Amino acid sequence: MKVVYPEQPSSASIRKLIDSAGTGVLFIGDPRVSIEPGPRMFERMSHIIRDLGAGIVFSDAIGRPRIDYQTGSIRDNFDFGPVVALSVTAARAVQLETNAKWGGMYDLRLRISESHPIVRIPEALYTASVTDARPSGQKQFDYVDPRNRDYQIEMERLATKHLKRIGAYLEPRFEAVAPATEKFPVKASVVIPVRNRERTILEAVRSVTGQKTDFNFNIIVVDNHSTDKTTEILQSFRDPRLIHIIPQRGDLGIGGCWNEAIYSSHCGRYTVQLDSDDLYIDDGVLARIVGELERGPYAMVVGSYTIVDFSLKEIPPGLIDHREWTRENGRNNALRINGLGAPRAFDTAILRRIGFPNVSYGEDYAVALRISRDFEIGRIYESVYLCRRWEGNTDSALPLATANRYDAYKDWLRTVEIGARQQGNGKKR
Repeated sequence: MKVVYPEQPSSASIRKLIDSAGTGVLFIGDPRVSIEPGPRMFERMSHIIRDLGAGIVFSDAIGRPRIDYQTGSIRDNFDFGPVVALSVTAARAVQLETNAKWGGMYDLRLRISESHPIVRIPEALYTASVTDARPSGQKQFDYVDPRNRDYQIEMERLATKHLKRIGAYLEPRFEAVAPATEKFPVKASVVIPVRNRERTILEAVRSVTGQKTDFNFNIIVVDNHSTDKTTEILQSFRDPRLIHIIPQRGDLGIGGCWNEAIYSSHCGRYTVQLDSDDLYIDDGVLARIVGELERGPYAMVVGSYTIVDFSLKEIPPGLIDHREWTRENGRNNALRINGLGAPRAFDTAILRRIGFPNVSYGEDYAVALRISRDFEIGRIYESVYLCRRWEGNTDSALPLATANRYDAYKDWLRTVEIGARQQGNGKKR
């Protein structure tokens, strides 16, 4: 047994390997990586293929634990590692796209997953070099890099066909946003969850108080028991529009802090996000976002942002505008990617029906997926937001264990959403 390598990532190249396989299990490797198999890697993977009737088997590597595959693991950057074992019978039973230039393996595993388990062996079966040593904070923007646009279009097409085959695809038909029946103290609330941001919180708050609007708004800062000078800074800020909330509970994540704001009696008709170390790009942002929410009317609006360093100097990749989003397919493609963008703004009446999960990663993605199931999401493609990347960011360079935990959680969110969409479409798998 040996590892074979495709000449290209195309469907034609992958099909050639499958058709030429002489055994029941085919080991396909990444040609960019040097792999040193462990003493029984081939036997172990082959046994799992046979024992479980698996279509694909992958494993951990020395120093590189991975995560299990779920129904919601449909993102094209799921980390299988540089070598996978394929059931030749399962692979030959599927009909690959004939014109996939980059997505041969992606199309294959999506199709195999529809009829066979994809199984991770939580054992380090080999040693491998690293294909991409960039920090997590850099890799997360690959899917919105304009240089990768043709690649992303192909991946979206393959993912969309998969969703159609499993009954989770949603047609571009949306529920109407009903007028609110609740009474709100102001038209808009800017929500800022914060913990220990003494260096940036004052700038963030001033970015909001400087907004020019023809409607009333407030700022709800949920101070999650800061231990630096954040609380003191907020208490000394003199502006009646600032609502400073310190939760009674001590077990809240970012999502829990959002819930403190949106279910508060201070919350406005619309709720707009601002992170505690970020800024609005000018004094017309709030008016523009609220105007877009009302124009739809939309249940949610997502803007565009520019990546900057701590001193607000633009840094690569610069503008993140998510132009891959389309009205026709955006909410389906949202299941393939890891985020929808920022800043995010909501119809508070609808948001209160959903609420945020009490976590500190993926809470916004969870809400966006749920809203997109029923409602159209509005977009603003010009930058309205400065997003700082600095040493204080929690996602600038994640440890592997944390990145794995975050990826597994978002895959689970997608698993739940796919199941809900299948139920809504009347098709259970």
